[in-house]
Amino acid sequence: MIDFINISKNFAAQDIFTKVNLRINPGERIGIVGPNGSGKSTLFSMICGTMLPDSGSINLPKDMRISHLKQQLPPGDEKRSLLDYSADAIPELTVILKRLKKIDHDLTIIDAASPEAIALLHKHGELQSRFETLGGYRLRSETEAALSGLGFSEGRFAEPLTSFSGGWQMRAQLARVLVAHPDVLLLDEPSNYLDIPAVEWLCRFLKSFAGTLLLISHDRFLLRRLTTITVEVNQGALTRYPGDYDYYRRERENRRLATISAKRNQERKMEHMQRTIDRFRSKASKASQAQSWIKQLDKMEEVEELDDLGFSGSIVLPPPPPSGAEIARFENVTFGYKNTAIPLLKNINFEINRNDKIAIVGYNGTGKTTLLKLLSGILQPCSGKVVLGHNVIKGYQAQEFSDILPLESTAFDVVRAAASSQTPPNSLRSILGTFGFSGDEALKPVKVLSGGEKIRLCFARIFVNPPNLLILDEPTTHLDIAAREALQLALKQYQGTVCLVSHDIEFVENSAETIIAMEPPGIRKYLGSYSYYLEKSNSQNIADPSTATVQETSDQRKERRRERARRRQELQADKNRYEKKVSHLENTIEKLDVESGEILQQLSACGDEPVDYPALNRRLHELQIDQEKATEQWEDAATKLEEIIRLNSEIHND
Repeated sequence: MIDFINISKNFAAQDIFTKVNLRINPGERIGIVGPNGSGKSTLFSMICGTMLPDSGSINLPKDMRISHLKQQLPPGDEKRSLLDYSADAIPELTVILKRLKKIDHDLTIIDAASPEAIALLHKHGELQSRFETLGGYRLRSETEAALSGLGFSEGRFAEPLTSFSGGWQMRAQLARVLVAHPDVLLLDEPSNYLDIPAVEWLCRFLKSFAGTLLLISHDRFLLRRLTTITVEVNQGALTRYPGDYDYYRRERENRRLATISAKRNQERKMEHMQRTIDRFRSKASKASQAQSWIKQLDKMEEVEELDDLGFSGSIVLPPPPPSGAEIARFENVTFGYKNTAIPLLKNINFEINRNDKIAIVGYNGTGKTTLLKLLSGILQPCSGKVVLGHNVIKGYQAQEFSDILPLESTAFDVVRAAASSQTPPNSLRSILGTFGFSGDEALKPVKVLSGGEKIRLCFARIFVNPPNLLILDEPTTHLDIAAREALQLALKQYQGTVCLVSHDIEFVENSAETIIAMEPPGIRKYLGSYSYYLEKSNSQNIADPSTATVQETSDQRKERRRERARRRQELQADKNRYEKKVSHLENTIEKLDVESGEILQQLSACGDEPVDYPALNRRLHELQIDQEKATEQWEDAATKLEEIIRLNSEIHND
């Protein structure tokens, strides 16, 4: 159990947390949500102890093992091989191995029959047992499986980390965190550097994680699939919602509407009181009463409206200029980079028609971005050709474009530079307002914009000259959930043609109506949504033995059975405890109901016997309080028991 007790944290003039309280129970799966910059990562840093609160205390169980995936890779270890770095996940194992080697050495230089040797052998056995308990003997094979699931090829396991890009190094860190089997797993935007197949694998892996999971993510797919509790970090407060992301969205909106209504009611009440005070304060007979009303008015705490976390203003993409029915056509396109002997793409043939909404999916390195660059004309085929249709106007947003915006320029300057000289300033203002840069926001310099604001500015820059073919490479990077939802709705309603690459499964599902799957050196086209693509591709894999999952060996099956048994045993103790607690509380509630019924019967009786109504009413009130408390405890215990049963079922079905 982790307890935050009256925690406050301040950075410069900003209050990140103000006397917040939060309890995290063992085994809970919590989604951490909130606006960018609200303090989500700070929350993780304080749990890990790398950052201390200004006041309050954080209580953590002794010897709790915590694994934390950070958004930046820590320095050092760059020269180690990918496998060695990723498998070095549990520091205690390294210490144990050193001690075992030391004992092995000492045993070679002392008498095997001496008491010292016997003591060393006994210690050697204890260390080996601890090494096995921590999973030391299976850690390397689990690491290899995790690296493969995250998209690494086995042939690169021995290469140093320096040979991988920053995104792939982050994947290595993710593998290292996952295989540590910690008590508490803290994941900060784990899908940022993953392609869709790796996100799917991560979701399957975390489904079977038995510890406590805290997940910061803008990925609605992960939040919906993995979390059962949601904690909102916003305006210095932590608010716990006892449900998944969809439950949180509904309940938060209900709370927001309730606070708006309460504030309006309070304002009307205060206005009425003020009018009454003004009317009677000058009358001597009402002066004392007026003073009393003034004190009441001064003591009245103002109701705070819950802020709207939705995207400020909708994204409306301007109508596209007219074009022919055929937007583009790939004819036997082959492309390879100069430093590779084997072409990345070979004999690619497909068409893009007007109003198509296409998403390109596949592992990193299979040519998704390359395909977009060929379509945009940035790259030229080695052979074959890309033919554009009649009056096709392209609007291309590269994945890295937000990183090369001129830092000293304002948002208005960036859009004006992309516009034609005849475009009136009012039109530029209108475009900027459409993408969330109204009024003075348009004069903000690029260097102070958040990641999401930079992406929105890129869209404004594109649509100052409206295209009819929109080419987007990872458009959701750095966008929060509200902005992603606004963008996916805008793309769905857009009357032009869209071709995009994104690792956000929910975004792809709701934006695309056609899927192009990268199957190097070729492609395969699916005329349907992402869920349709999954269904069809899975059935094809079953039909094609060459693409089917490799069968487990006998040793792997035995190891998996042992692991399942271990995890079930861990859950059994909690299951027994909560079953007893639920049963005890049900009996308590039943007894309280019986006594309440008896008292109500006495209160309604019309006999001649004297009845102590005040005493009975007091007891009835006490019983109601006890019933509410017991019912609340029962709901909490029953919810935890259901979660344990669910986890046990998942382990059984694994």
